[in-house]
Amino acid sequence: MTKGKQIDRNPWLTLTILALAQFVVILDLTIVNVALPHIQRDLHFSADGLQWVVNAYTLLFGGFLLLGGRAADLLGRRALFIAGLAIFTGASFMAGISQSSTMMIAARAIQGLGGAMLSPAALSLVTVTFPHGRERNIAMGIWGALAGLGGTLGVILGGVLVTGISWRAVFFVNVPIGIALITIAPLLIAESRVAAGEAARGFDIPGAVLGTGGLLGVVFGIVRTQALGWGSTEVIVSLATGLAMLAAFVAVELRARSPLMPMRLFQPKGMRASSVAVTLNGAAFLSMFFLTAIFLQQVRGKSALGTGLELLPMGLAAIVSAVISSTFVTRVGTRSVQLVGGALSVAGLFALSQAGADGSYVTALLPGLVLFGAGLIAIGVPAQIAAVAEVEHRDAGAASAIINSANQIGGALGLAVITTIANSHVTALVHSGLPTRLALAGGFQRGLMVAAVVAAVNLLFVIGAPQIRPDAELVAAAAGA
Repeated sequence: MTKGKQIDRNPWLTLTILALAQFVVILDLTIVNVALPHIQRDLHFSADGLQWVVNAYTLLFGGFLLLGGRAADLLGRRALFIAGLAIFTGASFMAGISQSSTMMIAARAIQGLGGAMLSPAALSLVTVTFPHGRERNIAMGIWGALAGLGGTLGVILGGVLVTGISWRAVFFVNVPIGIALITIAPLLIAESRVAAGEAARGFDIPGAVLGTGGLLGVVFGIVRTQALGWGSTEVIVSLATGLAMLAAFVAVELRARSPLMPMRLFQPKGMRASSVAVTLNGAAFLSMFFLTAIFLQQVRGKSALGTGLELLPMGLAAIVSAVISSTFVTRVGTRSVQLVGGALSVAGLFALSQAGADGSYVTALLPGLVLFGAGLIAIGVPAQIAAVAEVEHRDAGAASAIINSANQIGGALGLAVITTIANSHVTALVHSGLPTRLALAGGFQRGLMVAAVVAAVNLLFVIGAPQIRPDAELVAAAAGA
């Protein structure tokens, strides 16, 4: 239900503002990766600590995404959109002026929190701005396309900014855009919130705190194993605390009056299978992207811009795959498309794991990047569709939010595990007398091989997923979410 005075606003201008804000949030997930070696050098990050530049953002974004959506419904979608955008913009400036690794990690965490506030609010505003039917499907298609484009352009824009100006520019670029959007949003976006009776159900703050805190504990424990070993007190306490908080999170969600993650949504087999698929997909992708960006610069000697250009074919393959997957999923079903995507992902990661410090980009890296980019989306698109296909209409938004959160959380956990394994292998190779450059190449190969195993496990899970043949409207809605 929409509240407040209705004034004549152009819905397509509203969509422009909302999509641009979402574009910046998605852009930030990839634009930072090509700047990581420069950030590591200037702010003195350790090899295992560097992943927190990505994980601090990803964990807070994924961990508070559900609460952000709930808060938008209750407090006002436009209000939370603007507040989240202000936090994201301020944190971007803070990251740009960071003088220490601690300051950078804190800024990235705050950025993630801002993104978790504005992203679900923006999507909700799109759905209430456009009536059900053709116009909404078009709007959702534009929304989804711009989000995908943000991820692709991030690697190029990041390379241009780092090479031409400084790594700080990848954060400063958000500031003028954010200020402009904050200024014009009240003029072009109408406020809306749920009805008073729905608002009385309240928040689930304990669930958000326990879920995010538990994930932070687990990831921190995994990361610290490289320096301290699995048997250290710090690692054991971190992992035990994190797991205990996650168990408490499940208990709270089962009893909460208005849970962030309604457990009834996991009753359909499609939702359960999709949750696993996107979690493992996120784990493989974020670790691959992180390791490859560093490998291209520190091992193969590419500039930040050169790295962005060499990663671009993966993004282009993903865009093509999104179009093809959305077309074929209505003809052959979700599981069939996912099986092809899973096979492509495994093949792509295995091919990348064979790349060495030298050799042709066209033969050593390009095939793997294209295969993995295509496979990644061929798993993700059907999983998003299957997740919402069997839930009640009133739960479709919550189901999409759970899938998006699972993708971010899977990425954070996968990055922690796979990067820790890769860095440990690098350390062992250096201690054995291998030159640092070749040791880094060995760590990259080990990490990509582990990512290939994760993708193979995902493929096995997909075999047991349900076969769902959605209609075109469901495909459009799922792609937008």
